[in-house]
Amino acid sequence: MRIDKERIQEKNQKELRSHREKFDFLSNVLVKDGCNVHDIIDKLAEFQVAIPSWALGAGGTRFGRFSFQGEPSTLEQKIDDVGILHALTQTAGAISLHIPWDVPQDYEAIKQLAASHGIVFDAVNSNTFQDQKDARESYRFGSLSNREKAVREQAVRHNLEVIDIGNRLGSKSLTVWLADGSNFPGQNNFQNALQNTQDSLKDIYRALPEDWKLFIEYKPYEPNFYSTVIQDWGTSFMLANECGDRAYTLVDLGHHLPNTNIEQIVATLMMKGKLGGFHFNDSKYGDDDITVGSIKPYALFLIFNELVYGMNNNPQNPYPAWMIDASHNIKDPLEDLIQSLEAIQEAYAKALLIDQGQLRTAQMENDVVRCQEILQNAYRTDVRPLLQEARRKGGGALSPIDAYRTLKVRENLINVRGRNSVASGL
Repeated sequence: MRIDKERIQEKNQKELRSHREKFDFLSNVLVKDGCNVHDIIDKLAEFQVAIPSWALGAGGTRFGRFSFQGEPSTLEQKIDDVGILHALTQTAGAISLHIPWDVPQDYEAIKQLAASHGIVFDAVNSNTFQDQKDARESYRFGSLSNREKAVREQAVRHNLEVIDIGNRLGSKSLTVWLADGSNFPGQNNFQNALQNTQDSLKDIYRALPEDWKLFIEYKPYEPNFYSTVIQDWGTSFMLANECGDRAYTLVDLGHHLPNTNIEQIVATLMMKGKLGGFHFNDSKYGDDDITVGSIKPYALFLIFNELVYGMNNNPQNPYPAWMIDASHNIKDPLEDLIQSLEAIQEAYAKALLIDQGQLRTAQMENDVVRCQEILQNAYRTDVRPLLQEARRKGGGALSPIDAYRTLKVRENLINVRGRNSVASGL
């Protein structure tokens, strides 16, 4: 299914007068405050977030999964769904595939389909947290960290296969997340597990094409609840340094203990030139993987403050790869992703409003109150007209959720795919 651009424009036309009034008012206020509104809109338009293929179907719980009608059951349908998101938001210009869930049958056809939607292939993701059909070895007691050499070699080979698949699609990075760890004291030798992981990652890194990056993800717990081999940003950072210059830490917002100062982690990694990518989601208790900005929007804004500062002041750090990593079993997945994209753009826009020069002066003068006022004045600004203008200029919808429902996208997907279609890989 594709959304006719003319129908989006027809919908926009009905809202254009109201949008113009709100945009002009906000623009005048921001210009008086010294903001370059056109520059902010251009940056919002350029900011693209990769959609993970596994988030296009309804998520699950540890006890069950409640499928959403009209889910994409093939890779082609997943790309079509990202195309819908991109048409409406002009922000979802990439897809991130998970292997072996999303292995193309016809690479050229898949590349042409993605290109027809204006979509590129972002990081490819390996899967050694599940045993695959007909696999000779089991990952029950770990993959890259496993005590058995044969298991480690199988996990490394899988990652090399993922690199080959990504390379054929035009991807330029590999994300590695490990479920490796232990559930009971004494189960693992911590040093041996870490050494095995380091050696395995080095084997993978050596196989990377010269223009590729390796992203090493971390997580404090789950599925193992006593120890995780790559449990924090420091361990990921250390392993990235051991691998080489093109290996980086990947930060997932949900992969932290409650109240962790994630913005400080982001600042440290960017200063060291090792922040490679970002997985956006939100959480209340742990790795809840819910809609971005739905629980801690101010924390997301503070993180973007550090990201914006780092992008302007840390040339040693590459431009980060942005991706959503959320999963929800209640909402329409596409509506959930639209809300997440909006929250990401909103936090980014607010961070762009911060006068970093004024903030630096207040910091140097130890004017704590002024520092807080500068941040909160930006955060309290309703920047939605800026987001709408960026979307409008790109041909997207002024109100993506409203357009999605008005155009009856989910109903049309159900008509085409049926009520019992189930997304692969979940």
